[in-house]
Amino acid sequence: MINPRIDRDTRVIVQGITGRAGRMHARMMREYGTLIVGGVSPQAGVADVDGVPVFAACRDAVAATGATASVLLVGAGQLRGAIEDAVAAGIKLIVTPTEGMPVHDALAARRLTHEANVTWIGASTPGMAIPGVAKLGFLPEASLTPGALGLMSKSGTLSYEAGYRLAQHGVGTSVWVGVGGDTVKGTRFAELVPFYAADAQTKALLVIGEIGGNEEEEFAAALTAQHFAKPVFALIAGRSSPEGVTMGHAGALVHGGHGGYAAKKAVLEAAGVAVFVSLDAMTLGIGRTLGPR
Repeated sequence: MINPRIDRDTRVIVQGITGRAGRMHARMMREYGTLIVGGVSPQAGVADVDGVPVFAACRDAVAATGATASVLLVGAGQLRGAIEDAVAAGIKLIVTPTEGMPVHDALAARRLTHEANVTWIGASTPGMAIPGVAKLGFLPEASLTPGALGLMSKSGTLSYEAGYRLAQHGVGTSVWVGVGGDTVKGTRFAELVPFYAADAQTKALLVIGEIGGNEEEEFAAALTAQHFAKPVFALIAGRSSPEGVTMGHAGALVHGGHGGYAAKKAVLEAAGVAVFVSLDAMTLGIGRTLGPR
């Protein structure tokens, strides 16, 4: 089963830690509470970054630190190789924020991680977090308030705003997963349903989807098939987007009547999901249901 839950004792490495993004986000994750125990870079002569030891290979980092999770802050062309290195080293949770991963590389990485029973979140994701505990990636702290609402999203920016607004209404989040907006990705909405069903800290679930593809339809089918018993809410971006135009994410494309807003809304509602038409409506609706009494 896909398992994105981490805690303060989860030992994390950063592949690509010597780059500008790697240095910055490793520091910010540490400041949030994430236990960053090492970094990986083939760059010669770099012993540490801000006191975090740097290793030449992922297997060396894991052997020295006991890390079980990795954030990969490398270029799109390097991503497949970095994922392969992490899996071979025994890493069990991989988060890849990088955008633009070639589709054939993503297909190979998905097959590899699934066969190895590794949870891969990404590509093109802001990351994941247990609010108030730890985060992997660059989710903004202002949006991370501990609570009982599970949140998974294709959109980074929209999820930041949703998390922030919900917090103002007294609704925090339990486990936040940015699945990313690519067509081929490591973890899809439907694959997270068993996790959220079993997670004791999650009392309700919010999915932030968007037009294009069939991920929301898969999610609705999984809710029904697995008799998901917790309240589920949804917000779907792109309600007025034209057909045949990719809107932001690689997977946000409506073509030939498939993947449109109306079809997604109908199938979600048939599965018992409360679908909101705007952030304002979502904030008020979830706030009334889960906010302070």
